Amino acid sequence: MAIYGYARVSSADQNLDRQISSLNNAGCEIIFEEKVSGVTTERPELKKLLATVKKSDMVVVHSLDRISRSTIDLLNLVDELKMKGVSLKSQNDTWLDTTNDNPFSEFLLTVISGLSQYERKMIKQRQREGIEVAKKKGKYVGRVKKYSDKHSGMNHAIHLYKQGDMTVKQICDITQVSRSALYREAKKYINGEKTP
Repeated sequence: MAIYGYARVSSADQNLDRQISSLNNAGCEIIFEEKVSGVTTERPELKKLLATVKKSDMVVVHSLDRISRSTIDLLNLVDELKMKGVSLKSQNDTWLDTTNDNPFSEFLLTVISGLSQYERKMIKQRQREGIEVAKKKGKYVGRVKKYSDKHSGMNHAIHLYKQGDMTVKQICDITQVSRSALYREAKKYINGEKTP
């Protein structure tokens, strides 16, 4: 088992020392350092970390806002690490500790996932209402493309998964791809068996 740390600051002139000191104290053997805004989807050091970790490893962060851009991003990250058999621990957010199948941590992640799904449903409802209003005003120009076959549905599912803006459940609901099939296909990309 290896313990990896991940530290990030939002710009090149900010200092990583406090996070690195904290991660060293937590026993991290290797620390991936990132100087990039959390808003961007391009986080090369995080990608390297995810490509490096193996089963039974642990990832430690100083706080969750250092590794995730949003609630959905966090849930997708936890899902991806679970698929690899890797645990995640936050030093500041002590409720998140998946190292020992912590039931409290699992409970909170379930609650957060539920809230994210609720938020997504509300967004969809507002979109539907907006479309109805646009139709009545004669301004509706089309509808979202439907994926009629299994292969294109999986391609769309992988595309959404890589974007990191939705939970696995949300992706499966939208694309009608099963969770197990998506995990199998996503794992091929994670392990480098396939390229985008």
